[in-house]
Amino acid sequence: MTSATDIQAPRSTANPAPARQANSVRRTTSIDVSWPDGTDKPRLFIGRARDLKTPATGGLGEVLGQAEIHARLNGEKKILSISADPAPANLDALVGQRAGGHLRMFLKESMPDLLEKAAPLYLILDDLSGTALVSNISWSMWERSWREERRAAMSDEGYEDMMAGRANVCWGLKEGNSGLKHRRDDDAVSHADAGELRNPEDPKGWHEFPESDGPGFRRARRIEVSRDAATGLLMIDSAFQDAAKTKIGGRVAIHEYILKATANPDTLELLTLEPVPRILPFPECPGAIPNTQRLVGSRISDIRDEVLAQLRGPEGCTHLNDAMRALADVPILAGYL
Repeated sequence: MTSATDIQAPRSTANPAPARQANSVRRTTSIDVSWPDGTDKPRLFIGRARDLKTPATGGLGEVLGQAEIHARLNGEKKILSISADPAPANLDALVGQRAGGHLRMFLKESMPDLLEKAAPLYLILDDLSGTALVSNISWSMWERSWREERRAAMSDEGYEDMMAGRANVCWGLKEGNSGLKHRRDDDAVSHADAGELRNPEDPKGWHEFPESDGPGFRRARRIEVSRDAATGLLMIDSAFQDAAKTKIGGRVAIHEYILKATANPDTLELLTLEPVPRILPFPECPGAIPNTQRLVGSRISDIRDEVLAQLRGPEGCTHLNDAMRALADVPILAGYL
């Protein structure tokens, strides 16, 4: 019988992104995290988003919308300051909020217009929670001794409590799975090359990324919507990646999924959904994928709520759930076609 330890976690990026299709709309978003003032100082989050329509004749395309945020968060993920362009009237209400599950509910209640319009800005703000949670891994990719030093500073009891608190957070951390039994093999993760997001044959396929010195983290999304010429169905090609910089150059991918989906353009019913795991931390992580078929048949505009209802905790994969939630923006993008 094959055990979990005999199964290898996915470790192959799909980058670079495919060149844009003619007659399509592509939304790209990113949040870059850095520590400009040192490891014990607040993190700087720079988020960017852009919607680009490519005509039937191809070419550079037309920018339909874009947004940018700058935010500083402390070690407890509390938002200390935030600015945005364009800036919603109540943006300052986010100062003092903690970037966690509560923040997403706060955004839904305090900025309903951004959510209803699926504004590019909303997706960046929605991603603050996930990015704040994962981005500290950058230090273990930059300084190989970082994890060992943190572990040495913890008591055995504190370490066991930390691991117990992760149990059943997601499929990969279900009771009995390898993620709770041993430390992730960072040497294996460090060989998960994130690749280059930008396709050299389509340099305008992504917006511009900010640059920074020292360790850094990036969460990047791509959602492209087109119509099938024969059936008229909405065709969705989406990608999600978390990656950290290394001292020797390049980036290490921590999480990466590709999503292929189709939807009825009239009813917005999700007809097919095919998640493809590319880079994940534990061998059991892809086991959550069959559960995603519970979402087929739902309205794609409702997918944020459906993911929460159908794939909570060990029924889903945290990062796959994040990848699927963003598909709620597809109807707005399809409206540009």
